[in-house]
Amino acid sequence: MKILFAAQGEEPARWLPLLAQSFPDGEFVLAPQADVEAAIVTRPPLPPAGALPRLRFVQSLWMGVDRLLAEATLPAHVPLARCLDPGMIAAMTETVLACVLDWHRDRHRYRRAQAEARWQPLAQHLAADRTVGLLGYGVLGQAAARALAGLGFEVLAWTRKPSASAGVASSADLEHVLAASDILVCLLPLTPATRGLLDRQAFARMKKGAALANLARGEIAVEHDLLAALDERVLSHAYLDVFAEEPLPPAHPFWRHPAVTVTPHVAALTDPRTAAPWVAANLARVARCERPLGLVDRARGY
Repeated sequence: MKILFAAQGEEPARWLPLLAQSFPDGEFVLAPQADVEAAIVTRPPLPPAGALPRLRFVQSLWMGVDRLLAEATLPAHVPLARCLDPGMIAAMTETVLACVLDWHRDRHRYRRAQAEARWQPLAQHLAADRTVGLLGYGVLGQAAARALAGLGFEVLAWTRKPSASAGVASSADLEHVLAASDILVCLLPLTPATRGLLDRQAFARMKKGAALANLARGEIAVEHDLLAALDERVLSHAYLDVFAEEPLPPAHPFWRHPAVTVTPHVAALTDPRTAAPWVAANLARVARCERPLGLVDRARGY
């Protein structure tokens, strides 16, 4: 099977040796050819429509596919799969823990105190005193939930299909999750249903002094509403890895807001060492005419 590597922003030299090692029956090329049957992509631009007449599978190297689904040259009849990279899942779990523990152990407040040479011991809380709300309970949310529950946090997940698992409660009621959470972690895909989900009304339903960690997509949170919630101390802190405009403009108030921690969309990056074997295994499934893993439901947007 011939596979086109057309992953924008990824260096082929980091990927192709690992892909070829894991899928020796595949022939990987860097330019569109008429007999290409699968394409590996990240984001637009994609090869022109009609350049790949035999294309029957598209594999994203990223977990988020909102930009791909908006691309006009993505054939509607060709299956698209997200990358369920175990390395990315582990990295996201670490980032969730880092944000939650930074807020739970008041590290963000101590950094402010240090900048002012202010000695101010704060009251200690146990993990069991805190409820972490997870928006999104797919592979990323479930892995994060297990790690959080293992540290003793109460974990409440918002999901379309509530289910029971050890140490984790889930609910289909967003208002309940917002009201119960001490820190809210957003891991949702960006879809028409989630765009602007975290707005002034949502923040008003949260506990006074709660925190937010948005590690998903910037457009899920309404930025001016979030700034207002922070300024009015409805929320105590926001950990933001994603933004409506990226890179975040230098003049944006998030950069200088004392209650915001900014990171440059690095919560979890695809790692070729762990992703390439997974992608190769998915390509092998397609070559055997088996159903690939991570298929995107275009009606739902993820």
